[in-house]
Order: sequence, then C-alpha cells, then structure tokens
Amino acid sequence: MLTGLVLIALAAISWGTTGATMTLLARHAAADPLLVGFVRLAIAAPFLLGAALVSTRDWRFTSGRDLFALLVMGGAMATYQVFYFRAVTLTGVAVAALLAICSAPLMIAGLAALFLRERLTSTVAVSLAMAVGGTALLVIGPRRIGEISSGFAAGAVLALGAGLSYAIYAVVGKATLARIAPLPLAGVTFTVAALALAPVLWWEPAVAEPLAKGWPLFLYLGLVPTALAYGLFTVGLKRTPATVAGITTLLEPLTA
Repeated sequence: MLTGLVLIALAAISWGTTGATMTLLARHAAADPLLVGFVRLAIAAPFLLGAALVSTRDWRFTSGRDLFALLVMGGAMATYQVFYFRAVTLTGVAVAALLAICSAPLMIAGLAALFLRERLTSTVAVSLAMAVGGTALLVIGPRRIGEISSGFAAGAVLALGAGLSYAIYAVVGKATLARIAPLPLAGVTFTVAALALAPVLWWEPAVAEPLAKGWPLFLYLGLVPTALAYGLFTVGLKRTPATVAGITTLLEPLTA
C-alpha cells in the first residue's frame, strides 16, 4: 500500500497547480473555464491511451457493467472540469481547491462504505472530521457568514459539486480496477470525458485565439497535472483503499 500512497501523493501535489494555471489562462489568454476543461482532457486522453498501449496488453472489458462504469467515470470527470474551473473564477484558486479536494474524502468515505464495504475506522473518522472542520474555517476565514457574496457562495457550491464528481470517479474507479488495468481505465475514461465536453467548441465564441496565446499553459495542464497525475493516481488507487486514497489527496492544497 505504501507505493500506492506515494503515487497518489505525487498526483495530489501536481493537481495543486491546476487552479493557478487556470487563473493564468483566464488572465493572459481570456480562456473560458469550459474550454480549459475540454482542452485539458483532449490533450491528456491520447497520452494516457498511448501509455496504456505501451505498458500492457490487458485491455479486457469483461461485461456491460464495465462499460457502464467507464461511462460514469468519464461523465464524472467531465463534470468535474465544468464545476471546478468555474468555481476557481468565482472564489479564487485556494478556496476552490480547498473546498473541492477537502470535501471529497468525506464523500469518498461515505460512498466507499456504501458500495465498496470499506470500514470507516475511528482514525479515518477523526481525520475526516478534522479535514472538513479545517476547510470550513479556511474558506470563511475573516468573513462573517453574512459577508459572503452570492458569487462566492455559488462558487463554493460548484466546488463542492466538483468534490462529489471526483468522489464518484474515485469510488467507481476503485471498484472497476478489480477487473480492468489502471492505464487502460484512465485512458478510456478520459477519452469519454473529452468527447462529452467536445460540444463546448460549438458554443465558445473564441477558440483559436486563447489556444494561440495560452498553448504552453494548455500543454502543461494536459500533460502534467492531468495525464501524468491521473496515471499515477489510477495506478496508486489499485493498491490503496478508496477512503485512504481520498485522505492522501488532501496534499493538493499545499501547492494551490
């Protein structure tokens, strides 16, 4: 399990740079959150598929249940992009990351106990309580409840929605990894997610200009905190209980 924890920790540290990259793309390339989410997935998917083709011949999808799980995971990943990147624009990087990532372990623990039959030990329960309590204090910070703007509140709700999307991805992924190898699983689910967000290109008023101005940041976002990080996460998740994996991702805000 130690190797799995190390891989997930490295992935989480990489994810922490995602929000800052989104902020830079919005500032310097006028990139819309939906466009950023789609391009991130579109870059990552072929690299994950390529890594899967090189590393394993185990591409078994044994049942309709596996195909359904891949669709659910792809949908959850697509939804995460929409919610998280929009939340960043409304609440800021640190708050969006803290809410999305620090709420996710609690949701993962509940879903894992319900669907994976993972035991919620006292140690895990205390860790989750501290994470949720600390997140609430950090998000509110110096603000009083009445001083939280509607935009901030909407962003907070979106960030929580991103946390739920991530939790669904992790729990369904953990169950499916018992039958499908990690990299094929990641490659196919990211392909599904990219296809789900592809209609964004029809709605966006400007696509070529943000891509031309921000291509180095888009490339970094797609390759490092997406393709590499989710490859590491999926391999680590196979060796680690979903609840423990969720708690380990709390390292993400350290680099947010």
